[in-house]
Amino acid sequence: MAKLLEQAPVLLAKDLEASIAYWRDALGFKLRPYGDPKPTFAIGRRDTCFVMLSQAPDDHEIVPHWKVVDKMWNAYFWVDDAKAFYEECVANGAKIDYTLCQQPYNVLEFGIQDLDGHDIAFGQDLEQ
Repeated sequence: MAKLLEQAPVLLAKDLEASIAYWRDALGFKLRPYGDPKPTFAIGRRDTCFVMLSQAPDDHEIVPHWKVVDKMWNAYFWVDDAKAFYEECVANGAKIDYTLCQQPYNVLEFGIQDLDGHDIAFGQDLEQ
């Protein structure tokens, strides 16, 4: 049986260059932009996790999932130390959506928003 190896949420960005800087500086991802002369797409990686960012057309309205379904993320990343990553994100100026908390589903979790209002959550499974 085939084995899935990695995943990458794809997020639209109004200003791709600003989004690349945010994911790099606030969240510690290494990003590779694509497009010449101006990037229209980027792939970011941190450890074994990826994110893909795509330039949205100028006239396109980006609608984050939480505007459609209450408290719904656009992406969710599992981390081995949610407290340490939360502190890193705060120190780096990430826009915190909700602070570090233990959820009823036994996950230590927090959420951020990117520059386009996408909710991104980071959780540590406390049952492992």
